[in-house]
Amino acid sequence: MFRVMIIRHGEKHTNGGPDRGVNIEGVHVKHELTVRGWQRAGALAPFFAPRGGLPDGSGISTPRSIFASAATAESPSLRAQHTVQPLAAVLGLGIDSRFAEGEETAIAAAVLEAEGPVLVSWHHSHIVGLARAIAGDGVGCPQAWPDERFDVVWVLDRGDGARDGWAFSQVPQRLFAHDRAEPI
Repeated sequence: MFRVMIIRHGEKHTNGGPDRGVNIEGVHVKHELTVRGWQRAGALAPFFAPRGGLPDGSGISTPRSIFASAATAESPSLRAQHTVQPLAAVLGLGIDSRFAEGEETAIAAAVLEAEGPVLVSWHHSHIVGLARAIAGDGVGCPQAWPDERFDVVWVLDRGDGARDGWAFSQVPQRLFAHDRAEPI
């Protein structure tokens, strides 16, 4: 089985809201995670790579490859990369950030060539397109990723046989009291 897990980057500021993005030094930066986003980034490390390993039958896996969207002049956010940075450090993995939002076909090809399981941290407005670029239009994922959801993992599993297609599932993270138990 080949598994691809897709998450949205951690929490970001809301336009006009009190939460503002901060960099690792605590300086306010527009295109950065909020304090809650940094907390989520830290909590994702033991979520995906707990001491003693994940339990049998877990809906997620400890990744062997990690991708995150690139920052560009049009989209200068480092949120996706910073969301998986603590996990990558714990696992001793690099983060492949060669692809930017809008390049879902290109990253899909790279993901399918990577050592699995694979984790991708992406911008929510492009996650549906990414899931479909990886697993095809019939993958059965929701039509959109809601603006307010930062707390779920989309899982794409492909069987080993030539005829085996992709299966879609969702795993709620449930890392914080306000995280929801239901999928998108």
